[in-house]
Amino acid sequence: MESRGTKREAGKIEVAEPRNKLPRPAPSLPTDPALYSGPFPFYRRPSELGCFSLDAQRQYHGDARALRYYSPPPTNGQSPNFDLRDGYPDRYQPRDEEVQERLDHLLRWLLEHRGQLEGGPGWLAGAIVTWRGHLTKLLTTPYERQEGWQLAASRFQGTLYLSEVETPAARVQRLTRPPLLRELMYMGYKFEQYMCADKPGVSPDPSGEVNTNVAFCSVLRSHLGNHPLLFSGEVDCTDPQAPSTQPPTCYVELKTSKEMHSPGQWKSFYRFRTGVDRMRTLHKLLKWWAQSFLPGVPNVVAGFRNPEGFVCSLKTFPTMEMFEYVRNDRDGWNPSVCMNFCAAFLSFAQNTVVQDDPRLVYLFSWEPGGPVTVSEHRDAPHAFLPPWYVEAVTQDLPSPPKTPSPKD
Repeated sequence: MESRGTKREAGKIEVAEPRNKLPRPAPSLPTDPALYSGPFPFYRRPSELGCFSLDAQRQYHGDARALRYYSPPPTNGQSPNFDLRDGYPDRYQPRDEEVQERLDHLLRWLLEHRGQLEGGPGWLAGAIVTWRGHLTKLLTTPYERQEGWQLAASRFQGTLYLSEVETPAARVQRLTRPPLLRELMYMGYKFEQYMCADKPGVSPDPSGEVNTNVAFCSVLRSHLGNHPLLFSGEVDCTDPQAPSTQPPTCYVELKTSKEMHSPGQWKSFYRFRTGVDRMRTLHKLLKWWAQSFLPGVPNVVAGFRNPEGFVCSLKTFPTMEMFEYVRNDRDGWNPSVCMNFCAAFLSFAQNTVVQDDPRLVYLFSWEPGGPVTVSEHRDAPHAFLPPWYVEAVTQDLPSPPKTPSPKD
């Protein structure tokens, strides 16, 4: 007679699972900054692999037609006096945020160029493909206190793809944006119009429409720890007068913020961002640093606006010097914590997403104060790798299909 704890099969004894065994706990990743305060991890200097543009109808073009050129006003000590409210809302064409683009534009570029990558398509088998903005959210997570996130992950032919999913809370926030916040978003784009020209050596023309469908995107390659990265991010402009014209070191990031009048206000600027509801949230300078450090953009140029919406001063923040503003502040942020957490998350994702299946999605979720958790899903609505990409890669087709319209 066999004992209850064994099964006999073909002369082999296997130990059966105890009936009272507890279920294995779901994997999770803590986000406490104190856990990631070690030395700065290895991060390879990003190199640009290529670029693409999106036009006024949000159509993809595999070239640099949307690239703009940094053209600041003369530095004669006078206020720029840019009217950031000019043209709102009459000359404003915002992008349709209901359209879920996921990784589609980056995948289209990848299909066109994967055979030309150094190391060939085989290099992709161990790489992580995503948007710069998704990595930025990971970098800032240890210090974020307000906004959670979700990242969908799928493995296909060895490559790990990460694509952000809009959380229910974020959707509610987007659909109920107060008028002041919508106007502030416009003012950021308007500032870019005042600071950028369509051609080098030409003055900006702020009289045209502000169309946020238009974008120039750089595609970059890097390494964080032992994780190869291929990611893309939107670039505001290139500086024709930069010491090096080699991307990404010639790129410039443009930002706006409210005017500062006291040392206390500057300290809050370096440490916190104050929202329209007056709540202190993410360290503003931290987000600027993360956005620019990842792609290797050397400078952020900020326009400081007064309550009437006019830019009264400009200030350049070298990316590599931003941490100096908070280095001795016990409530400040630490770049090592940001990068170590990002590396830990990428390892967590690589070890979790083990099945190679574009229809299988692992959804990583995080809310402030808790750990990163993960759940498994299959097909719609979570699957994000488009059929045209999966089919082309599977059949090793040389080029992508015709660009679909945004509504397809």
